[in-house]
Amino acid sequence: MTADPATLNAGAVIVAAGASTRMGDAGDKTLADIGGEPLIARTVDVFERCDSIAAVALVVSERNMDAVAALRDEKGWRKTMPPLVGGARRQDSVRAGLDALPPGCEWVLVHDGARPFVTSRMIEEGLAAAADTGAAIAVVPAFDTVKRVGEGGRVVETLDRSELAMVQTPQVFRRDVLERAHAEVADNVTDDAAMVERTGVEVRTFDGARSNIKVTTPEDLMVAGALVR
Repeated sequence: MTADPATLNAGAVIVAAGASTRMGDAGDKTLADIGGEPLIARTVDVFERCDSIAAVALVVSERNMDAVAALRDEKGWRKTMPPLVGGARRQDSVRAGLDALPPGCEWVLVHDGARPFVTSRMIEEGLAAAADTGAAIAVVPAFDTVKRVGEGGRVVETLDRSELAMVQTPQVFRRDVLERAHAEVADNVTDDAAMVERTGVEVRTFDGARSNIKVTTPEDLMVAGALVR
């Protein structure tokens, strides 16, 4: 099902404010070259082209502000606002982007800037999946066997793989649902869906993609380059 941009005003918060500590000597992943384009440019371009997206809040680290602002001008992005400085935690960066979106954006997609292979299909299917409850997340099946491990490396149990999924972004929320979650949940979380779940909102799922990788390590950069080729 495709979201109708005539009736659905959606904004995106793209978070790229991390320290890239796991990149080692490979440097900052935000501006890393992937097939002749900076990683963040490949990510933003997808949201710029998607008819369902009205505005993009791009949250980056302070050290990358000038470079990303110059990239925005060079690319001629029309929907993307001037970059914002991220906070101490990921959720703080998301909140900064959420607050910056125009009031008319009734739906918000939160996406990792380091996932450059997101597609318009995921954006539109995410909006459709979130329509009933106000929240939906991209997932892929957990194909590997997953075990819970305790102290000393002792295997505690083998989890039922049929009930497990690997979570990706975009994550899609009705704006008031996400704003309430950020207002009520102060604990550190790994994604926005975890905050929304704590407020009692049912979170639906939609299909992500194996190719929708998050670039975190130098090896991931090599995989991303291969996917472009």
